[in-house]
Amino acid sequence: MRRLENLLFWNLVAAVIIMGEARPNVKFNLQSSSGLKSDCAGNLMRLSLDKALAVGNQLEVEAINGSQHIVLTPSLAAQCGYSMESDPWGNTRIYTSLMGCYVDNKEDTTFNVGLRLRMYSQTPSDVASHDVTQTCSYSRWASREVLCDRNYMEVSNHMATPDAETKGQAQDVKDDSKINTIPGASGAAHGIWKMTFFTPEPVTMVLREAEQAGYAAMITSTRLVMRSPYNTAETYSEDVAGVPMEVFRASVYYKAPHGLSVVNLAAACPTGGVIFTEDVISWHIPRRVTPLIDGSFKVLEMHMGVNGQRLDKSQMAARGYTLSATDFHIVIEIPVGAPDGYYKSHAPDYQYHITYSVEPMLDVLWRADDSQDDTRYKVLFPITTPLVPKLPQVKDDTVPEDRVFSLHLGTFLHDVALRNITFSTGVLTLEECNTRGFTVQEHSLPDGRKSFSLQVPFDADVVLTHNPEPLVTVYFLPLIFGFLILPEETPFAHPVDLEASLEDVVLPTITGTCDKNVFYVSVKYGSQGSSFETMVGPQQLTPELGEVYNLKENGTHFSLVVPYQAKDIVFELITSDSVRARLDVLLWDPTNSWVLDDLYLACNFPLMTTNCYPNGTITTLAVKVESVPNLEPSLLTLKDKSCKPVFSDDRFAYFSFSADSCGTTRTFFDHYMLYENEIGLYYNNKGVAYTSPIDPEYRQTVSCYYVVNETETVEFSYKPKSNNPVAEIGSGQLMVQMRLAQDSSYEHFYEAENYPVVKYLRQPLYFEVELMQSTDPHLELILENCWATLHEDRTSLPSWDIIVDSCENQDDSYVTIFHPVVSNSRVTVPSHFKRFSLKMFTFTKDEEVLKDEIYVHCDAVICDTNSQADGACRGQCVHRTGMSNSRHQGIKAVKREQRSTDSRNQRQISSGPILLLNTQSNF
Repeated sequence: MRRLENLLFWNLVAAVIIMGEARPNVKFNLQSSSGLKSDCAGNLMRLSLDKALAVGNQLEVEAINGSQHIVLTPSLAAQCGYSMESDPWGNTRIYTSLMGCYVDNKEDTTFNVGLRLRMYSQTPSDVASHDVTQTCSYSRWASREVLCDRNYMEVSNHMATPDAETKGQAQDVKDDSKINTIPGASGAAHGIWKMTFFTPEPVTMVLREAEQAGYAAMITSTRLVMRSPYNTAETYSEDVAGVPMEVFRASVYYKAPHGLSVVNLAAACPTGGVIFTEDVISWHIPRRVTPLIDGSFKVLEMHMGVNGQRLDKSQMAARGYTLSATDFHIVIEIPVGAPDGYYKSHAPDYQYHITYSVEPMLDVLWRADDSQDDTRYKVLFPITTPLVPKLPQVKDDTVPEDRVFSLHLGTFLHDVALRNITFSTGVLTLEECNTRGFTVQEHSLPDGRKSFSLQVPFDADVVLTHNPEPLVTVYFLPLIFGFLILPEETPFAHPVDLEASLEDVVLPTITGTCDKNVFYVSVKYGSQGSSFETMVGPQQLTPELGEVYNLKENGTHFSLVVPYQAKDIVFELITSDSVRARLDVLLWDPTNSWVLDDLYLACNFPLMTTNCYPNGTITTLAVKVESVPNLEPSLLTLKDKSCKPVFSDDRFAYFSFSADSCGTTRTFFDHYMLYENEIGLYYNNKGVAYTSPIDPEYRQTVSCYYVVNETETVEFSYKPKSNNPVAEIGSGQLMVQMRLAQDSSYEHFYEAENYPVVKYLRQPLYFEVELMQSTDPHLELILENCWATLHEDRTSLPSWDIIVDSCENQDDSYVTIFHPVVSNSRVTVPSHFKRFSLKMFTFTKDEEVLKDEIYVHCDAVICDTNSQADGACRGQCVHRTGMSNSRHQGIKAVKREQRSTDSRNQRQISSGPILLLNTQSNF
């Protein structure tokens, strides 16, 4: 802590070193001594060197001894009473003890000190010299003076000797040939002979041996002086009142006119005793320095100083310093940050820390109670606080709506310089930052500290973005600020991550139109340009597909032209003269799996699918539609399974046949005749009847009407146009309703607010169909056909037959049960009611429930029981034998054959939805 080598001399900017080697002869440049100031501080001479002189130079200090100039090396400085203190910026103080080796001492009252400062710049020949001389007067010598400086301990004792003898002794000290003369060999020689150190074991040395060991001893006009560097072999450490101290004790033998005399000398200097808090430095010095004091004593004076200079009470109060004494200690308290010290930045492990350094001084005068001898005890004690981490604070001033990142970073000491900033794209100097529009500024604060600010636009290439939500952009700016601590140029860094979010995303949009042959699609880019994928049907839009679909693109849009026959088009509905086709376009963010926009554009395109020729030839086109995705058109046939397509691909099957072949049926009417056939998928490739648990059965009816000599094409569809699933009300006062009873008693029914009705699988469902607003006993209600669907649309697929041609569906494993109706208070005409039940079921595909709801629909016939013209009025299901229920899970696209409308009216009724609660079993 107290070694001179660690404290004396700084290089580079501080640039203060001792040059112990020979220098070439150069002419002294005796330039102005501006920046140099010398003064006297008690038993010290203090020389202050301003940093303006030291910056960029190396400093060599020489002691002037008459015509000689002695280079003060660190070891010689400690031995001869010189010390040096310099802050990192080159502000330097050099202290010289008035009892130093090369001080011109006039009767111990006047002291002439001479120093030469030699400053070397780039080369040894480039040198500037400053000679400094200072005369100090000091006559308030105490009987014993102990001086504790940075690199040495010094003690001097008053010697009561006659003036003549003292002059002789002083002369003897300068006479090297007589210094070590054995007493008695020369009676005229007066001087130091030897000394004994107590460590505490005695060690004896003659003067020359002591000087070679680094000690100094001399006799002046009135005083015996001895000086010891710290941590020599003959010094030792001792704990005094809890404060560690460095101690040396010696007995010095010297020749006096009256014979050999001996003086006991001792010095003790503190090496610790400092307590740090966040705000205050407390320095404790033992009140009783036991190596120096044996008995009781009285403190006569007690002073505090800084940098070797005493302070009066007003100066101390202005700085916040306190000096106090307890039973065991003298205590000096200094606020951290007081103006006489300085802060310094450091970067251990590249992390920012600071310290505070100050050099207090204690000057105490005490007197032993049993003696008139007094002791002056003076300590110069440099203190540096421990490293304190100072994590720079980031103030994020970003206002997202301004679209500019803005931050303040600080605070830092004045010795910190910002050198560069590392962005996501690389490292930029401050000049490069400002050139690219990133505003970097340094801000000086009133207390001498500084901070830095940075502004970066959101749209800069160094800003990273991502979208946590489709409409939200998160802007992320990772930064690493690179700093240097001056003057050492020690680097350290501080990372900063800034983040801001804005709901500023404009999503792309799709629009589309159709003409008679093609789809036109236009996609307008959003705020993120074309950074998305486009799906056309099941395919991703690639450059190759773009050529097929006439892709055109500019900076804001792209467009497509897609023919309705393209493979990415799906067909929804086919009629005899048109096809309803749909184009699906999807804008997709693959990174986040987001749908940005979609277009489902369905249009009707003219397409004549069936042609009936006068010679009896019929041609028809079967089309694969969306609802039967697994259909292979090549497997389709007419009723005669040997009648296969004359052409087919993966979407179409084309048939050509004569009206009297392929199982075509003929029906005669009054003015026309009807030829009908059916396209279907009857067998798989193994010859087994085709059924699919996934897709509905494919049936397409082909019809040709021939009127007189004309041929007419009649519209058909395997999937009729959608109708709202509501019961149709007939003309007049006749109306039919169907209700779902809560149990088999048919006394309580579910109301509209109870739908959907929840049932378990295979739980009975009790239906009642009633002819309303009629009391005519000659009218009878007959249920002609009933079926179930997944959707409210009575024509939707898949469907399941419940009642076919007035009877149960024999293909159903859970046969429909008809219940008799008897008269009661509610039922006045039983023929106006029909009741049936079935077990709850569901539609499945690959053992997966397609939907957990069903709807039940019926076609009801109202007939006159007095009329014999209509066979339907023979009653509900009176012709079981010979029935054919081939519509198993069929497509109800064509209305069943109407018998006669003379004596009956037909009504359509529906009920539902009925919700399935348990879906573990399959229908």
